[in-house]
Amino acid sequence: MDTLTWLTYVGVIFALIIFPGPVALLCTSHGLKFGRKHTTATVLGGALSSLVLMMVSSLGLGAILAASENAFYILKLVGGAYLIYLGIAAWRDSSGIDIQSPSAAGNQRIPMKTLFRRGFMVGISNPKDLLFFAALFPNFIDVSQPQLVQFVILAVTWLVIDFTLMSTYAGLGSSISRWFQSPRRYKRFNRATGGLFIAAGGTLMASNH
Repeated sequence: MDTLTWLTYVGVIFALIIFPGPVALLCTSHGLKFGRKHTTATVLGGALSSLVLMMVSSLGLGAILAASENAFYILKLVGGAYLIYLGIAAWRDSSGIDIQSPSAAGNQRIPMKTLFRRGFMVGISNPKDLLFFAALFPNFIDVSQPQLVQFVILAVTWLVIDFTLMSTYAGLGSSISRWFQSPRRYKRFNRATGGLFIAAGGTLMASNH
């Protein structure tokens, strides 16, 4: 893989990852509720989901899914339903946060493995990501060169950028936690977050492509 191709890839994925989506929203929300340290588990869960999608796409399954309307439709329904479920849970959450120690109460209630699982499920529940990876890799892999090495380079690059940007979102959530010492503000944040998840899930289930 030549340097120009790699730099082009970096620019493309940076623009795609930094644009706020469900995983970024989840990382910000978890950063506010549980602190940046514990939200690392959420970030890692999302990163693992990206790696799984890359591997699936490299095996050609992404193209198969794209060609199967029934499989794609079912995956959209499952992914959309999970986002709506998260939205309802966020909307109904009235636990509040401990301002003196923003992550203390949440950390006791929710293990890091649960945050990891949520990050993974949100990341892997969107079939459009799978189609994106299926369409992305053929444009950046030179079939005349060893493909495994190129895949590793692309995957590591994605993971580094994804982890960095999602950690930034988590840090943003953690840094504004004190602003939500008001129960009313915290409730509004949860409802805004829940509404966005519900909207994203509904849009995914209703989309035709």
